[in-house]
Amino acid sequence: MTVQSLIQQRIQTELAPQHLSVENESHMHRSEPGAESHFKLVVVSSQFTGLRLLARHQKINALLADLLAGPVHALALHTYTPEEWLARQGAPKTPSCVSKVGIR
Repeated sequence: MTVQSLIQQRIQTELAPQHLSVENESHMHRSEPGAESHFKLVVVSSQFTGLRLLARHQKINALLADLLAGPVHALALHTYTPEEWLARQGAPKTPSCVSKVGIR
């Protein structure tokens, strides 16, 4: 099972999200081809209602602790309640860490 699949499965099982996006952004960093080290998660769950941003992130970090200690180097988290998601209409775009100029 891929790291991306493990992340999706755990979030689905534990948070029952109304919306979940798990994007492997390793290619945007100085990673080997096929790497699974950098991810962007967009999670919309009613379980975030009443929780501050830090508590939401802690909840996800606890679910993925073993992956964060191993293959996952970076995890961009965008966590919303269903109401926040409806008002926002999407997550922010991730800037690339690798510039097109000077890559060797």
